[in-house]
Amino acid sequence: MATERLSMRKAKEILRQKWLLGRSHRAIAASAGVGVGSVSEVAGRAQAAGLATWEAIEALDEAALEARLYPARAAGQRPLPDPAYLHTELRHKGVTLQLLHVEYLEQHRDDYGYTQFCEHYRLWLKSHAPTMRQVHRAGEKLFVDYSGKKPCIADPRTGECTEVELFVAVLGASNYTFVEATLTQRGPDWIASHIRALEFLGGVPAALIPDQLKSGVTQPCRYEPGIQRTYEDLAGHYGTVVAPARPQHPRDKAKVEVGVLVAQRWILARLRKQTFFSLDALNERIADLLEDLNQRRMRVYGASRRELFERVDRPELCPPSASSTASGARRA
Repeated sequence: MATERLSMRKAKEILRQKWLLGRSHRAIAASAGVGVGSVSEVAGRAQAAGLATWEAIEALDEAALEARLYPARAAGQRPLPDPAYLHTELRHKGVTLQLLHVEYLEQHRDDYGYTQFCEHYRLWLKSHAPTMRQVHRAGEKLFVDYSGKKPCIADPRTGECTEVELFVAVLGASNYTFVEATLTQRGPDWIASHIRALEFLGGVPAALIPDQLKSGVTQPCRYEPGIQRTYEDLAGHYGTVVAPARPQHPRDKAKVEVGVLVAQRWILARLRKQTFFSLDALNERIADLLEDLNQRRMRVYGASRRELFERVDRPELCPPSASSTASGARRA
């Protein structure tokens, strides 16, 4: 197996100890936590590049040092792992960064070692939204909430506008989104929206993650929230569970908060100049805009919500009929 490529920070430390302190390869290897072969390789590359003094090396930043030590790689021949692809693949059950690194090396031998491979992904993840820093497993969670901003329907006789609610459900792994308008947030509308959301998905996730809304949670609590009975019955019927987001833990519900924001921007904002005289007419238009939203390519992932849904979430969702049967068998 080829020697693992060292980070330039570690390579610079090796050369500092070699050229400035005059230490032996074995002593440097013990200090830097690398093999003697790695020390020999870095020192040999530095000499070949004309970097045989610490003064010449100290003035270089990490990018410049890499360009001198590994000129062919610096010229663009070294393929970087695609962090968006890694982030998506990690959502499949059983997939780890170590496995993805092995697959990467199968295609690009003698390239990034595991440490740099992980660091490249970590830096990419750090530069993105907090919701992306959580890895949501395929078919695991459906986040649900209402939008604070609301659409409205007009009375056909008086023209008076009445605000209605906007229900939003987002799958954790693919960001696949369901949106609809309802008259209220009360229990019957809340339950009916869940049923239509599951029908829209064509399957059932392992858990439903609501905020601690009164429609679904009778007793807000960080550890043992009381679930509204009809809501609990719905979860039991479909073979899933209700796991409310914890109070004062915004990251628990960050996925749906972003989903609500997206729905406000790409659905509500596009309705602002249109007038609807019934809930059905409003929902017909929302359905058209929702299709466009789910087909829209996400820049970060290089794929649409629908593409990710078909590839990641759909295979892991439990069929509604099968889950209901299993739930009934458990209760029996």
